[in-house]
Formats: sequence, structure tokens, C-alpha cells
Amino acid sequence: MNTLAKSFFKGLLIVVPLIATIYVVYLVVTLVDGLLGVPVPGLGLALTVVSITVVGLLASNVVGRRSLEALEKGIDKLPVVKLLYQSVKDLMGAFVGDKKSFDKPVMVEVFPGQGIKMLGFVTCTRFDDPKLQGHVAVYLPQSYNFAGNLLVVPQDRVEKIDADGAQFMAFIVSGGVATMSGAETMYDADAVEKMRAGLRQP
Repeated sequence: MNTLAKSFFKGLLIVVPLIATIYVVYLVVTLVDGLLGVPVPGLGLALTVVSITVVGLLASNVVGRRSLEALEKGIDKLPVVKLLYQSVKDLMGAFVGDKKSFDKPVMVEVFPGQGIKMLGFVTCTRFDDPKLQGHVAVYLPQSYNFAGNLLVVPQDRVEKIDADGAQFMAFIVSGGVATMSGAETMYDADAVEKMRAGLRQP
């Protein structure tokens, strides 16, 4: 019975994520097809991807950039629309833009002297207000949640973490369950093993 129970839970770990992923993809495809009113399943999503790619290509040339600037100037004249547009644009740019905001993983000492530290990302290193000189803004994502907190802390309380930004974010959001094995710096395997052996010694 113990073997059967273990096999059941192993199968559960495989089947449930697979079904959930397929279901979410199905909902997205169905939603896009319904909005565009296309009869062929998946065609709506394909057209959306192609359209977004074309817009990106057009925005890469001079005419496209000028057209985009003119559009944004028009949006700037609409207070509520401007706030919504800029917020969504900044959020998207933080993940996929040329100036990614979540590419500086750090460890923050929130309570000095107590050894308690939190994981997050440095999102701003310069402030115009003189009172904030020597401080940085650190965004702290919450586990199993899309929310987070923004702290302004002294720069000497922030320690850089050598990790890939995407894996670092997944590690935090998953509550430490996901593997955080990606590092930006490449180390020699023998040197890493010696370092780990030294840490294991009393």
C-alpha cells in the first residue's frame, strides 16, 4: 500500500500540472479566437502574435518611432489614460524591455544585527531628493502572490546575489520551492566544489 500511495502521488505531480497547463492554454486560445471571431481554432492567437511582431518591427525604424511618439503625446493629454498606459508600459518594460528592472537580485538586511534578510530586486539607485542620497529602492516580491512591497533602504544594507533574474524571481514567488541554480558568473566546477566542502567543515 505504501508503494502504491507513493506511485499515486508521483503520478499526481505529473498529471495535475500538465492538465492545468493544457487547460490554461486552451482558455487563452479560446478567448483570443472568440474576441477576433475566427472560425479556425488557434488562428486568433497566431494572428495576435504576428500582429505584435509586426508592430515591434515597425517601431524599430524611424517612421515607426515617430508615430509611436506622436501617439504617446496624445495619450499624455488624457490624465487617467496616461496613468494606466504608463503603468502598464513600465510593468511590461520591467520584464521584456531593453532596460529590465528585475535584473539586479539582492539580499536586504531589514533588521540589522538579527541575521534576518529578505530577497528582492534593486529597481532604483538614484533619487533627486538629497534626503535619499545613499539609499536604493528594493522591490520585494511576495511568495505565492503577484503583489510585493517597495522598500527604500541604505545602500550598505543591500548585498548583491549572483543569480539569474528569472530564476531568482521564481524562487521567491514559489516560496523557496523552485530551484535557484542559474548564476550570471561562470565558476570552475572544481573551485565550486572546494568552496562547498569548506562551508561544510565545522
